[in-house]
Amino acid sequence: MTYTAGIIGTGGIAGMGILGMHDEEAIGTEKIEASHAGGYAATEDVELVAVADVDEEKLDRFGTAWEISDDRRYVGHEAMLEAEELDVVSVCTPSFLHRDHVVDAARSAADPDVVWCEKPIASQVSDAEEMVSVCAETDTELVVNHSFRFTDKLRRLRELVVEEDVLGDVHSVSTQYRMELMRNSTHVLDTLVYLLDARADRVSGYVTGENEAVDSLDVDRDVDDSGGGGHVVMDDGTFVTVDCTVPREDSSMTLNFVGSEGKLYMNNDDGEWRYWSLEDGDHVETPLPGIDGSWTWDDDYQRSFANAANHVQALLDGDAENRSPGEEATRSLEIIVAFYLSHYTGGTVSVPLERPLRDVTITSW
Repeated sequence: MTYTAGIIGTGGIAGMGILGMHDEEAIGTEKIEASHAGGYAATEDVELVAVADVDEEKLDRFGTAWEISDDRRYVGHEAMLEAEELDVVSVCTPSFLHRDHVVDAARSAADPDVVWCEKPIASQVSDAEEMVSVCAETDTELVVNHSFRFTDKLRRLRELVVEEDVLGDVHSVSTQYRMELMRNSTHVLDTLVYLLDARADRVSGYVTGENEAVDSLDVDRDVDDSGGGGHVVMDDGTFVTVDCTVPREDSSMTLNFVGSEGKLYMNNDDGEWRYWSLEDGDHVETPLPGIDGSWTWDDDYQRSFANAANHVQALLDGDAENRSPGEEATRSLEIIVAFYLSHYTGGTVSVPLERPLRDVTITSW
């Protein structure tokens, strides 16, 4: 059976490339495989048939590159959702538009069984919660594109940490990654909550106000998103430090776990994972069972979109459980919003956020 897909938003992550991640000469002119469109192209049974954007120039450029017929290039997502019957809809717009586009897709005549939404899930927690609720009401699977979850290595690592207990009780985690909190750091925070299988409880944060994306994306709108970080106490008692203040060129995505049964060091940018088991009071370096090497950008990230699209196909076939549901994506958003709230109020913030605080909006791209 062949499934049909449509994409809302024709920017870089949809299929045209992102500055700093792809060849600058190819951006905006060529197909980029590490994208939603590239993911669909890598599946056997999902065909990208329609696309929508409010910018007609971008829409035509994308449609030409990905060979979408003229009559299935729609100005505005409403037109596409009204005219098409789609099995899956990708939402590749800025995060402050995710709520409208996911909710509209789930409730539309297009009637998709899956919505594959870019990260972060939304710009405010109440929007994320509504997206989850509406998708549940309409029997739509909401898959959030936290790419690391779609790699075999991270899934196996989660099994080792959560199910096989190789770290024992995790006492402390230190993390570091590039600015900005919404656009980039959501990856490291989602990896954190995924590997701990936990949710934030108390958050103390700091925001730098620095944003590299506005320049690199050549946008004409200021956003709230910036570098930042802080301290997080998880609901399982783990104490976490987060530093996402580093410029892109200088950054390295690292997580360092210390537990009652061992230590784990992850450096994804440089392709190094190391594990030490605690044996009779001494830490002994040991290979991670079932993991060959480590996660790398050049290898695993490039494949993550194809993996995610194949996971979407498996969901459509009824052969899988959602690996990156909206409920879990909301956990990393809660931490980011709490960093901002803590910074501007000078206090510690409790999670779950109280009702008015769930409406605080952090704009980003």
